[in-house]
Amino acid sequence: MSDPIHRLAERAGIQPGYRDIWGHEHVATPEIQRALLAAMGIACQDEAATRASLAAWEAAPWRELLPPVRVVTRGGAADPVGLRLAARDLGRAGRWRLTLEEGGGREGTLRTDALEVIERARLDDGEYLALALPLPEIEALGYHRLEVELEGLAPASMALIVCPPTCHRPPALADDRRVWGLSAQLYGVRSARNWGMGDYTDLKALVEWAAGHGAALVGVNPLHALYPHNPSHCSPYSPSSRQFLNVLYLDVEAVPDFHACPEARKAVAGAAFKARLRALRDAPQVDYVRVAAAKYRVLEKLWRCFRARHLEHDTERGRDFRRFQAEQGDDLYHLALFEALQAHFHGRDAAVWGWPAWSAEYHDPRGPTVRAWAEAHAERVEYQQYLQWLAAGQLAGAAARADELGLGIGLYQDLAVGVDRGGAETWMHRDLYAFEASVGAPPDDFNLHGQDWGLPPLIPHRLRAAAYGPFIRMLRANMRAAGALRIDHVMGLMRLYWVPPECKADQGVYVAYPLRDLLGILALESRRNRCLVIGEDLGTVPPEMRQAMGEMGILAYRLFYFEKRWDTDQAYTAPGEIEREVLVAASTHDLPTLAGFWRGGDLALRARLALFPTAAQREAQIADRGADRERLLRALHGEGLLPRGISGRPEEVPALSPELALAIHRYLARSRARVMLVQAEDLLGETEQANLPGTVDEHPNWRRKLSRDLEDWGAGEAASSLAGAMAAERGATSA
Repeated sequence: MSDPIHRLAERAGIQPGYRDIWGHEHVATPEIQRALLAAMGIACQDEAATRASLAAWEAAPWRELLPPVRVVTRGGAADPVGLRLAARDLGRAGRWRLTLEEGGGREGTLRTDALEVIERARLDDGEYLALALPLPEIEALGYHRLEVELEGLAPASMALIVCPPTCHRPPALADDRRVWGLSAQLYGVRSARNWGMGDYTDLKALVEWAAGHGAALVGVNPLHALYPHNPSHCSPYSPSSRQFLNVLYLDVEAVPDFHACPEARKAVAGAAFKARLRALRDAPQVDYVRVAAAKYRVLEKLWRCFRARHLEHDTERGRDFRRFQAEQGDDLYHLALFEALQAHFHGRDAAVWGWPAWSAEYHDPRGPTVRAWAEAHAERVEYQQYLQWLAAGQLAGAAARADELGLGIGLYQDLAVGVDRGGAETWMHRDLYAFEASVGAPPDDFNLHGQDWGLPPLIPHRLRAAAYGPFIRMLRANMRAAGALRIDHVMGLMRLYWVPPECKADQGVYVAYPLRDLLGILALESRRNRCLVIGEDLGTVPPEMRQAMGEMGILAYRLFYFEKRWDTDQAYTAPGEIEREVLVAASTHDLPTLAGFWRGGDLALRARLALFPTAAQREAQIADRGADRERLLRALHGEGLLPRGISGRPEEVPALSPELALAIHRYLARSRARVMLVQAEDLLGETEQANLPGTVDEHPNWRRKLSRDLEDWGAGEAASSLAGAMAAERGATSA
C-alpha cells in the first residue's frame, strides 16, 4: 500500500478487491482505482496530482476544529470528540455548548492545555494535535449540535446524533409471533374504477382485502417520484427523487377538488373520455403515456379550481396546503422547481432528458438564473407542490385505513438503492454524487454478466460532510406512512459495487460506506416512525453485514429459490431450519413467479435474449432447474404436503396446479420466519415476472398488469384458499 494511488483509493473507501459468489478473487487494478477516484472528483491524473490529493486528504481533518458529524448510541461507551488544532494554539481557552434537538442543553468552559492529547500529525505548516473533549452523557435521542468557541479562532459546530441500539419492532412480532402479508406491484393492479394503472385508492382496497384475510401487512413497489414529463420512464428503482411520491398513482376522482370542479367532472363524464378510460383499463400492459395524458389533463383543471376556490380565499383547505409547503420546506420546493423546469425545457426540445441537458446556468438550483425563472413561473412550481400534497394525502389515507382495520404492521414500502442521474435529487445535491460511475452488482447465477443499474453512487465522504442530512430526510419521508420499510440492496449501507465509466458490469469494485453511522440513523428514524426495517440482503453479502443487521434488529430477506443446503445436496431448507429473524417469500419482482420458475419460462426468455454468456451455462441452468423441481417435490413430501395424486418421483414431475402452488406456500408458512410475503402474481397464478434484470426495452419491465380485477379476487377459489392457508399456518392478525 506504499503506492500513492493505492493509499488514496484506500482513504476514499475503494476496496482493494472482493470475492464473488463462486469464490473467485477480483482485484481493483490501479486503472480502476484511478477511474473511480476521478469520478469522486479527486485529482489523480498523474503521480504529482495523486500525491497532492493524498496530502490534501490527510491534512483536511486536522484543519477542522470539529468533525462535521458524530453518531453515537445511547447507553453505549462514547469516545471523546477529537478537538483538532495547531500545536501553536495549545493553551487557548474557550467555551462549549451542547444544544438538544427538543430545546435546552448544556454548556461549559474549557482550556485546551488541560485536555489529553490523543493523536499528533505533522503538516507542512507545523504540528497539529487531536485533543480529547469528553462528551457529556446524553439520554435524549435525536439530532443535537455541539459548538466550540476558542479565543482567537473561528467557532466550530458538529452535528451530534444520538441513536437507539436497535430498530423498532412492532407488537405484532412480539414473542414468537409470525405474520404474513401480501405484496403487489401497485401499477399492475387492475380494478374496475382505476384509470389504466393501480393507484392509491387501489392500495387502500388491497389493505381491505388483506385485512379480511388475516394478513398483517401489504407491500408495494417503490412509490418514489419519477418524471411527470416522461411517463415512459417507469422503473420504480430509477427514480428522480426518493424523498417524494409518484403522482401518477393519484386517484383523480378521489381528490376533493374534483367534486368541486364542474369543468373536471364534465370532462370525465364525456363519452369519449369514458371510452378512453375503458381502453386503458382493458390494455394488457400499463400504457403510461396515455394514462399520464388523461390524468394530467384533469389534474390541471383541479389545480385551477383549487387556486380560485381555496388559495385566493385563504380557506382551511388552502391553509392546509400552505402548511404542507412549509413543513416540506426547501426539498419540496426544489423538487417542484426541477419538475417545472424540466417540463419547460422538454416542451421546447424533446431530447432534453434531465438537468444535465439544460443550459449550464440552470445547473445550480440556488443560482440567480434559476431564482429568476422560479419567480417568473411561480404558479407552475406550486402546481407540482400541489400534486405532491395530493399524493401524500392519498397515501396517508391508505396507511390510516390499515391502522383502522387493525393490520399488525400496515403498509410495507420499498426504498430503492439510488436515483436516476438526471433527476431532482441529483440536481439538488450535485456535489454528493459520482456522475461518471454507476451502481451495480457483480456477476451471479441469475445475472452472469453482472449488473450496471445506471444510477450514480453517493460519494461516502461527501455524504458525511453533509452530516448525513439527505439520507436522514429520505428515510423520514419513506417511513412516514409505512409500518415496515424494505431497504433494497441493504449492503449499500456498508459497501456499493461501483462500475467505472466506460467499463462493463463485471469490471467494478466495491466502495465502503460508514455502516455504523448509517445504521444508527436508520434505527433512530425507525423508532421515531414506529417502522419495522427489512434489509434485502441477497447476492454477495459480507458476513459482517448480516451480523450488524442482526444486532440492530433488522429482518433479513430470504427467497425460497435460494433457501438450500448449498454445501451438501442442495436440498431445500426444511421449514424448521429457516432462520427466525427474516422475511421469507417464494419470489420477488426481479425473479420468476412461482409458475414461471416451475415452467422454466424465465430460462427460455433469457436464452432468447442472449443473456447467457455461453451455451454451456444455459444448459447447466436448465438442468439445475429440473433438479430443483425434483428437490422441491421431495421437500414437500417430507412435510406431508404433496397434493393427492403426486408421487414426488423424478420421472413424474407434474404441472404446477393451484394445489401444488398452495403446498409450496404452506411449506414456507410453516417456517420460523417472522414475516412471510405472498406475491399477488403467485396468488393469482401469473407466469410472467415484473422485471427481467439485464433488459430495458427487450422485456415489458414495470408494465405488466395482473390478470384479474381486484374486485374479482374473491371469486377465485385458489386465491381464497391460499390466503386462508396463510392465516391458518401463521395466525390471523387483523379483523
